Parts: sequence; structure tokens; C-alpha cells
Amino acid sequence: MNHNFQLLVVEDDAPVRNLITTTLKANAYRFMTAATGESAVMAAATANPDIILLDLGLPDMDGVEVITRIRSWSNVPILVLSARNESSDKIDALDAGADDYLTKPFSVDELLARLRVIQRRITMMQANTPQQSIYINGALRIDYGSGCAYMHDVELHLTPIEYKLLCLLAQNTGKVLTHKYITQSIWGSGWENNVASLRVFMATLRKKLESSPEIPQYIQTHVGIGYRMLKQE
Repeated sequence: MNHNFQLLVVEDDAPVRNLITTTLKANAYRFMTAATGESAVMAAATANPDIILLDLGLPDMDGVEVITRIRSWSNVPILVLSARNESSDKIDALDAGADDYLTKPFSVDELLARLRVIQRRITMMQANTPQQSIYINGALRIDYGSGCAYMHDVELHLTPIEYKLLCLLAQNTGKVLTHKYITQSIWGSGWENNVASLRVFMATLRKKLESSPEIPQYIQTHVGIGYRMLKQE
């Protein structure tokens, strides 16, 4: 199925680029490459790739700027590959619109696993088009039309905020959402620092959603960064 996906690899370090493209080729992915930010933005606009693998340390512009420019007109999934491993760098990239972040050096297996997550998310989004008002992920079902959520066909009694949180995570299944993104989406701009409230609501949502809240299956915490809805097999 991988040959259905066209990837854009943006990496100026030739050995790293060769490692990535060799891996993609061995796993039947179609791909094209770019070594600068400008050529990456141009390729994203003209070739319409399905997924972008983006190095942050490019010679002509910062990778976060590349994300910002592409996000002004496209929602294509962007997986950041970077040697920067500070939380602030990850948060900047995710806040700019990146979908996931992989720190160098990374294993080939981990890169392929992250790509599979993004592919599942693309497939899921296509299945959950606006015409499809039902979201299903494992035992979790959300009926957007009626505004109700169910676990094992038993209705979850959620507060309005918990329901909005659940829907936001569900609509971005597989994607890390930062605290800032979630708080702005739920409470509006000016509430970016409402992380304490977010943690409280997330804890109550987990108690209703997870059979073992201390070992969550659905909502994964990325410490200091945000949360992600996991795709259930």
C-alpha cells in the first residue's frame, strides 16, 4: 500500500538523506527530495505530496518557517526530523503545525513506525469525512450528529468541555496536539496558559474513557508538550 503515498524528503545532509531515501525505497514508498527550505516550499506547492519529512536545520531558512509557510495553504502531514532535542524546539515545530517530531539519531524502524501512524491517520480522516458523522476507534464511538460518545456501546456522561476535548483529539488521531493548541481550541485565544485547567479536564475525561487511567490506551501524554489520541488496532 505504500506506493500510494508520495513523500517529500527535505534534508540537506546527504548521508542522512540517503539513509532515509534508501529506507523509503526498500519499503515501496514513492518520494522526491529537497535540500533547501525554498525548494521544499516549492515542491510542496507543485507536487502535492501526501507526507513531508522535514529537517529543521536547513541552510537557507529555519524549518519552523517552512512549516508556517506550508501551513498557510496546506494541511499535509509534516513529520519533523531534527537533531534539536530541546522541548522548546519540539513545541515550536508542533505549534507551527508539524504533526510529529523524531529526534536524530533515530532508528529506521522508528521512522517507519511514525510513517505508519501518519498513514493510518490519513486513512482515518478520509473515512471520517464531514458526511460521516460517526467516529470509531476501537471501543470508542462518537456520534457527532447527536453529540454523544460511547465506550463499548455504553454512553459516556461527559461535560461540554470534556466532549469538546474528546472530539478535538479524535479529529486529530495520531497527531500530537500541544497544550497551547488545545487550550486555544477549547477556550479561545488569551487562554494559552490555561494548562492547569486542561490537566484537570484531561484527568476527568480519562477516568470516564480509560479502563485503567494510569495505563491509558487512548489518550497519550507527551510530558511538557501535550496529548495525542492513539489509534486502536
